[in-house]
Amino acid sequence: MGTIRFKAVEECNSRMPVAFTAPGEKISDFFACNVFNKEAMHKCLSKEIYNQMNAATETGQRIDRKVAEQVATAMKTWAMGKGATHYTHWFQPLTGNTAEKHDAFFELHDGRPMENFSSSALVQQEPDASSFPSGGIRNTFEARGYTAWDPSSPAFIIESQSGKTLCIPTIFVSYTGETLDYKAPLMKALHAIDKAAVDVCQLFDKNVSKVSPTLGIEQEYFLIDTALFNARPDLKSTGRTVFGHAPAKGQQMEDHYFGSIPSRVYAFMVEFETEAFKLGIPLKTRHNEVAPSQFECAPIFEEINLAVDHNQLLMDMMDKVARRHHFKVLLHEKPYAGINGSGKHNNWSLATNTGKNLFSPGGNPKSNLQFLTFFINTIKAVYEHADLLRASIASSSNDHRLGANEAPPAIMSIFAGAQLTAVLNDLEKKVTKEKMTPEEKTDLKLGIGKLPEILLDNTDRNRTSPFAFTGNKFEFRAVGSSANCSHAMMVLNTIVANQLTSFKKEVDALINKNVNKDEAILKVLREYIVASKRILFEGNGYSDEWVKEAKKRGLSNITTTPLALDAMVSKESLKLFETTGIFSHREAEARHEILLEDYIKKMEIESRVIEDLAINHIIPAAIKYQTQLAQNVEAMHDIGLKANNTKVQMDMIKEISAGLMTIKTNIDGMVAERNKANNITTARAKAIAYCDKVKKYFGEIRDAADNMEVIVSDELWPLPKYREMLHIR
Repeated sequence: MGTIRFKAVEECNSRMPVAFTAPGEKISDFFACNVFNKEAMHKCLSKEIYNQMNAATETGQRIDRKVAEQVATAMKTWAMGKGATHYTHWFQPLTGNTAEKHDAFFELHDGRPMENFSSSALVQQEPDASSFPSGGIRNTFEARGYTAWDPSSPAFIIESQSGKTLCIPTIFVSYTGETLDYKAPLMKALHAIDKAAVDVCQLFDKNVSKVSPTLGIEQEYFLIDTALFNARPDLKSTGRTVFGHAPAKGQQMEDHYFGSIPSRVYAFMVEFETEAFKLGIPLKTRHNEVAPSQFECAPIFEEINLAVDHNQLLMDMMDKVARRHHFKVLLHEKPYAGINGSGKHNNWSLATNTGKNLFSPGGNPKSNLQFLTFFINTIKAVYEHADLLRASIASSSNDHRLGANEAPPAIMSIFAGAQLTAVLNDLEKKVTKEKMTPEEKTDLKLGIGKLPEILLDNTDRNRTSPFAFTGNKFEFRAVGSSANCSHAMMVLNTIVANQLTSFKKEVDALINKNVNKDEAILKVLREYIVASKRILFEGNGYSDEWVKEAKKRGLSNITTTPLALDAMVSKESLKLFETTGIFSHREAEARHEILLEDYIKKMEIESRVIEDLAINHIIPAAIKYQTQLAQNVEAMHDIGLKANNTKVQMDMIKEISAGLMTIKTNIDGMVAERNKANNITTARAKAIAYCDKVKKYFGEIRDAADNMEVIVSDELWPLPKYREMLHIR
């Protein structure tokens, strides 16, 4: 194995940047050239059909079969004109990955070959549903499931060296109608918040008829040379290094952050960005992140459904392009211990059909009151459903990241900024008054009227906050880098939709009692501030003091996934999902079961990888070096040297023996607990057993093994070291 390591390092160091030529001089020359978007539809469809498609995608109306037939014909002609020979329904099952089953346009009619693509093939397909996670909704022998076309997310063409395929974004449901994917619940949540937000907007602007949640997803990732990746079985199997001693130089110099992009990485970025642009993914930013070999890309804001589709597509496409540059993209939240992990910062906002960002304070008091309405309702929603929001970002991999280095803690809190916090405090002071004087109302509105200037100049960011307001949007920073954002965004939009609905009912009830509309709104908002202010926190979320303070405030600090997921099936959550039409009880419970099973499987894999590497790689290397030391001691004695001349060797032999004993003892304990856990039949109890009983051995084994890395001769150590993996040349 030591030979493999040195060959990998040599191969890595000999790499040169891979040349790539963009298909045009400007991005605008080829942006979305492989997307069947409005521009493509305008060219391929009649005006009548084009207008009907636009209306359907904007309002959610059902598309008539006759319209679908013409769209299918136009889509086939467009795709084949670009060289596509196959099509697929592209969907997002509960594996966390995307899925596709390719069918050829090719058919035989009376023995004659021809290309065909009907409306039925566009609208619906029947992939096998038996092997996808269902949480007990589907039996293995019941295979039928359906994918159904999502016309709000445009079809696109995926290119490879071997051919091109038309991909049609779809939802995925069971034969009995339950959702089996991430997209369908998200779309339901988007519909719910659209309706609820429009109803509230009507209090301020009768011209608002649609509210679209928008999202900008900052994607962090690591790169490692493929030769080094292939020499690390733990990275290949788990996405993270289960062993590895901290290098002398990690990220402590902070010289990688925003530094000059390495030439090999730059070549990779140029190519994957080009492929993204061709697919209509509007990437805007690229830079080095804090940790060595860590990078980030970020797009322009898009409607959430499309933004999530693009992020899923981006992750897949990045991996494919990376291979051509002899890289492996690491999307695990914590691939390396002791340095920053990777997140997927979700920048979320609400936009109206009138062009208004509802989280952007306007230039007049009326706009400010509308802003405060949505701002405070969001705070109240997060406060009331903090545990559910925590559950939405829970995973075995994100457990390694939350609360470590630059990642936000598992405590859900909101950073509002000093100026907005002051405004909220001013509102709260008037909570005891049933009615405000005209002077107070004017003062309040004028005070609010100063917000845009203050926000633009002075509102800071809080990198330690999991949910921070950043001027005209909320940044949900706790989402993990490998996650499908649909789940977190489904929960966020659902809880805000539910809160806005409650707000509108309370305001309407006061108005019906002849309370002035503005006074009714302010009265309810003041009550919300008082009820939810405990979740506002402006300080350092990494500090031990905040953990203590959060406990005093009654805020949850759920640090492990099995317990965090309980919120998915609490009485409050089940009622919320049912009321908003997102999930039935059965669907919510199935999701809970799937997420627990995912945790169990990943913990079991990590445990087995730790066992394999320790027993078959690290222990043999340590014993081999120990034998060399013993032989050296024996040789020293043979030539007449006394014991004090071999003290260093003997101390190292003893230290290796102690380390080997620690590793083997803890491996045996871990295996015993793993066997016990695997005999548990209920998913929650099994997941907790893996978390509390099995995982506790990981750190002990790692510490002893990492100490071996320092002691054992470098030429015998089998695994690429952190110093070799982290610094790309």
